[in-house]
Amino acid sequence: MFENLSDRLTRSLKNISGRGRLTEDNIKETLREVRMALLEADVALPVIREFIANVKTRAVGQEVIKSLTPGQIFVKIVRSELEAAMGSANEALELKAAPPAVVLMAGLQGAGKTTSVGKLAKFLKEREKKKVLVVSADVYRPAAIKQLQTLAEEIDVEFFPSDVSQKPVAIANAAMAHAKKQFIDVVLVDTAGRLHVDGEMMEEIQQLHKSVDPVETLFVVDAMTGQDAANTAKAFNDALPLTGVILTKTDGDARGGAALSIRHITGKPIKFLGVGEKTDALEPFHPDRVASRILGMGDVLSLIEEVEQKVDKDKAQQLAKKVKSGKGFDLEDFREQLVQMKSMGGMMGLMDKLPGMGNMSEQVKGQMDDKMTVRMEAIINSMTPGERKRPDIIKGSRKRRIAAGSGTQIQDVNKLLKQFTQMQKMMKKMSGKGGMQKMMRSMQGMMPPGMGGGGMFRR
Repeated sequence: MFENLSDRLTRSLKNISGRGRLTEDNIKETLREVRMALLEADVALPVIREFIANVKTRAVGQEVIKSLTPGQIFVKIVRSELEAAMGSANEALELKAAPPAVVLMAGLQGAGKTTSVGKLAKFLKEREKKKVLVVSADVYRPAAIKQLQTLAEEIDVEFFPSDVSQKPVAIANAAMAHAKKQFIDVVLVDTAGRLHVDGEMMEEIQQLHKSVDPVETLFVVDAMTGQDAANTAKAFNDALPLTGVILTKTDGDARGGAALSIRHITGKPIKFLGVGEKTDALEPFHPDRVASRILGMGDVLSLIEEVEQKVDKDKAQQLAKKVKSGKGFDLEDFREQLVQMKSMGGMMGLMDKLPGMGNMSEQVKGQMDDKMTVRMEAIINSMTPGERKRPDIIKGSRKRRIAAGSGTQIQDVNKLLKQFTQMQKMMKKMSGKGGMQKMMRSMQGMMPPGMGGGGMFRR
């Protein structure tokens, strides 16, 4: 998300960050560029007007006059206004109620509501250590009930059965009674969606809301609908006391207009981002971190959290022991690293969170796309166990067989073997004295052209 906006903003802000003094005249062009960037990102017009006015007031005001480096302060102002537009900090779910705490999920059909119920159930179970029950009150789509049941089984949370012959309020009340008996902490209620906002739908969800009295009423909306997402959220907010928003399909949205518009139009915080199809692809929304990513400053905190949650610590320790004992790093280990990377959103998912990556050229980004990771994994999968343990035996005829088996070219196999050799050397250096410094030097050597020698972090 925000790729287009990030590119435009970093380009326009680069021109002004070196200025010794800011005046109304010399920020005019940059503000015009910022306005165009926000328009292209499909940000709602009232949000753009307020954003530009706030930046202008602060940039030509006292805040900059007192600064030694006004250009850099201008970038800081833009960042803080981006944060303000999205909300100053992450707002967690408010679940401090007598159990079971009820979370009601609302939204249009196709926004990813049922999937979000599954993702949120997994999040609450694993990160908040809650006992969760999910229930579907969508009596118009039998497939939605079945989908939620399948998700509940996959993530191992309790599912309360319902069917299309029942009334939504009766389903929710029965689920609540069951939850009390089973000492459930949180009940997630999936509701019916429609293709558009209509009176009948709103009346039904209002009755449901009154009946279950939820602690959280979350509106689930598709980020790819841009500022329309904010307008739909407003229609729901007028009918229901929403407490927050889950913005879905952000991995497919290069613009980011919804994220920048929703808070301003509804007054409600975005609480989570849906960042993929898997059940663990749900991230708490941190406006400050997202603002950093938009301006190409990275999001190292989210990256650290992701590593903490998704890297298999036992496997990592086993690998460290293996390398230290001198047994070496083989292609089986290399494949394991690729799988771990994929679980964290792939190469581009990681790159997106590193500082300075917004300044990478398109050529370099092309060399590091996630198709490359999938291709590398396919090549290793086409090898025999013996070849993975002893890559030095992979010569002519073996390379041809591996390329054919993985649907790649011989040069792809050669490229993988070369990258593996570099990784092997890096692992060897890590296991010795002063390993980390040596590894960092090696990593710079492995960077594609234009990213070595500290260029990666050059502003």
